[in-house]
Amino acid sequence: MKILRLSLAILAAAAAGTFVRAADAAPVYELRTYTTHPGKLPDLLARFRNHTVKLFEKHGMVNVGYWVPADGKDAADTTLIYLLEHKSRAAATESWKNFRTDPAWQDAQKKSEAGGKIVAKVESVFLAKTDYAKAMTAGNGKGGRVFELRTYTAAEGKLDALDARFRDHTLALFSKHGMTNLGYFHPTDADKGAASTLIYLLAYPSREAAAASWKAFAGDDAWKTARTASEKNGKLTSKVTGVYLNPTDFSAVK
Repeated sequence: MKILRLSLAILAAAAAGTFVRAADAAPVYELRTYTTHPGKLPDLLARFRNHTVKLFEKHGMVNVGYWVPADGKDAADTTLIYLLEHKSRAAATESWKNFRTDPAWQDAQKKSEAGGKIVAKVESVFLAKTDYAKAMTAGNGKGGRVFELRTYTAAEGKLDALDARFRDHTLALFSKHGMTNLGYFHPTDADKGAASTLIYLLAYPSREAAAASWKAFAGDDAWKTARTASEKNGKLTSKVTGVYLNPTDFSAVK
């Protein structure tokens, strides 16, 4: 019996180790938001266009998408939002280390900041894709689309139920009403909302099409039924935010 218990313990430890290694090796995504000093967004975009995206690729990062907000004068004039893919969290750490110490980057940064610092603030959130949507991958689209980055904060203990509603109903209804489902993610770190946050991206042919799609979705009886059934024990979300985005000319996803 002791031998059996020992064997089971060894197997359990081995399985746990395998799970940790597999999780560490899984692709991760990084959503980054840069706020520039006033008047410096064109300089930032030029640096990304001419240097940064190529150096990211050199150091193993995948450029997925780059956007600027479509609304709000201040945000639209000072904000760059972009999404990277890394082979793993450990790979992300290594890539960023190699990027920052690359003489080509240091030279580009120095020259671009000859007239003053460009970036005032950087925010980074590491993300894991959900199980119900394909990973958002880089690739050129036809262009001309409008994007929307949406962040849902689930009510306490309701993230699984929110995921279930998206998995079983919402994605199909979005498609039904002309919205393109892109990436669906959860933050990986507790301090970034890992247990309570869903972040996703949609694309539309135009801003007018987005408004029409949301109106049709909200009025769909199938959505009303799904929402009512999912919220019989209380609302699933405590906060919903969204920002419309325009892709940059150097974005892989357009």
